[in-house]
Amino acid sequence: MKKVTELVAELAAPAVAEQGCTLWDVEYVREAGQWYLRLYLDKDGGVDILDCEAVSRKVSDLLDQADPIEGSYTFEVSSAGAERPLKRPSDFERFLGSPVLVKTYKPKDGRKEFAGVLAGYDNGAVLLDMGGAEPLRFEKPELALVRLRVEF
Repeated sequence: MKKVTELVAELAAPAVAEQGCTLWDVEYVREAGQWYLRLYLDKDGGVDILDCEAVSRKVSDLLDQADPIEGSYTFEVSSAGAERPLKRPSDFERFLGSPVLVKTYKPKDGRKEFAGVLAGYDNGAVLLDMGGAEPLRFEKPELALVRLRVEF
């Protein structure tokens, strides 16, 4: 049986594409006793509130018809954001050479956060250029989060 997020992604993808956007991620999480279903959108030139509203209306109707989730939940649609998390291999490939923040589960060299430039992606492992001679390598099990970082 497919996960809720996979079912919703399949259901939402055509409506998202119709709006000229791409579906960056689907999240189904429990926060403070309430379930949240979130769609994160991406679009060349950026996602605006009108994109979110149009996708929300269309997908909400589709969710009501298909009813893939038991119980109540709050439905939200938003931009993936400038500091979006990178999850899929295609995300890492697309943003090679971009500034990122890497967070680890356990300290490495005495710390759990590392800022640098995404230098590579190898079977789940992330290579981070921090200006040293060699990029730092983080294996997939070490990684709590990798997200884009906006530099000012």
